[in-house]
Amino acid sequence: MAVNYGTKYNVGKGKINVYTEGSSEYTIVFLSGAGVTSPVLEYSPLYRRLSDEYKIAVVEKAGYGMSESTDTERTVENMVSESREALRLAGINPPYILAAHSYSGFETIYWANTYPDEVKAVLSIDMGLPDTAVEMGKAMSEEKRRKINEKNKKLFSKIQKRGLLARLAKKITVDASGLMSSDYLNDEEKKLYEDLFYKNLTNKEIFEENMHLVSNAEKAGATGKLKVPAYFYISDFNTPMKNGTWKGYAIKYAEKIGAEYIVTDKDHFMYTKIPDEMAQNFKDFLKKNNL
Repeated sequence: MAVNYGTKYNVGKGKINVYTEGSSEYTIVFLSGAGVTSPVLEYSPLYRRLSDEYKIAVVEKAGYGMSESTDTERTVENMVSESREALRLAGINPPYILAAHSYSGFETIYWANTYPDEVKAVLSIDMGLPDTAVEMGKAMSEEKRRKINEKNKKLFSKIQKRGLLARLAKKITVDASGLMSSDYLNDEEKKLYEDLFYKNLTNKEIFEENMHLVSNAEKAGATGKLKVPAYFYISDFNTPMKNGTWKGYAIKYAEKIGAEYIVTDKDHFMYTKIPDEMAQNFKDFLKKNNL
């Protein structure tokens, strides 16, 4: 594999992949959303625009990218523990700036509040929030979530064969974020991204995380609100909720903790649409906070 994809470190019963580039006193650690095929490639449009001034680390959770299964329950405390251990083994020491997309918002809040000496700031890439997930849980019972998971496992197993169904569904599966139809990856990277998508599609970790959605959100929420400087990019992500909206909860949370925020119409995968804007705003925010 010619693509520079990082280094794997022994964590628990498996190996966790960590990719780094750039150099600085503070490391921006990218944490991925649920089911992201290849975090190292997925967030490259954004982190490649930050690594000229900051050290970047992308931690691929168990079952994601090149990482293996660690055979641990997908609780927020286990995921944070494994990310911290992988960074330590990679020689990447705190303080960190956590850049969180979607589901990893729970990990980020838990991490920042449980280990406050390790986290200096948070960059939210439309990250999930405790109140949001609790409302999602009200709209979909655990039993219904379990049934959908089982149905998806069967569907994904068919897509994984890379036949006609995979080709017909490409726009909403392997190219859901728009990365594959963009110019951000070269041909070799696109081939690797596609191979990793089909390889990881039915990994148990993704389904387990989904089942732990509400409990992980509640554990994160129990640690309190974020107390570090934060900058939020917020989309109008359409997700089932009993009350309120994804955007509404995010704005309310950002305002409550005194965070800066921008509401964008560039969807949940905004980093493939406006990476230049995001990188510049993140840099300006970090410099304003002497980071």
